[in-house]
Amino acid sequence: MQDLSKLSKLISRILRHAPESIGIEIEYYGAWADTKQLINGINSHSKYNIDMAILEKIVADDEKGRYSFNADKSKIRANQGHSVDVDMGFAEKIPPEILYHGTAERFVESILSEGLKKMQRQYVHLSKDEETASKVGVRHGKLHIFRVLSGEMYRQGYKFYCSENGVWLTDNVPPNFLE
Repeated sequence: MQDLSKLSKLISRILRHAPESIGIEIEYYGAWADTKQLINGINSHSKYNIDMAILEKIVADDEKGRYSFNADKSKIRANQGHSVDVDMGFAEKIPPEILYHGTAERFVESILSEGLKKMQRQYVHLSKDEETASKVGVRHGKLHIFRVLSGEMYRQGYKFYCSENGVWLTDNVPPNFLE
């Protein structure tokens, strides 16, 4: 029996960071990958054996909503978090007044002096509630949650986007917008 959790993480890594690792390409606009090529690439370049039914189960069961199919399921993409150069086509949105960012305590001092940076990703990821931010942040160590004054940022000209699975995105968060 395959570990679908590990297979899901592999798919995430491929679609967000390393499509070349299995010999596929990601479309620049929309970040779509051909579903058949993804399946064939995983079967040829990994220890996993996957078919369309397994892929559909991974997409449907992913509690974070990491993936989307197009209408006929001929293409698949990761909804956000890419380090490869893609244009997801997100429309600018007005954020809630407060968003949250969960991180490890060991990063707090640096964040307070430099703000939140996108690092290798295309955007800083923010959560609409503390519970979601906690789930994200606890993965990195002892939890610290920042309140982001996103409404004020927006009024001062910062742009925000929201991915299909509800993750709020922005280019950076300066320290003066953090609590």
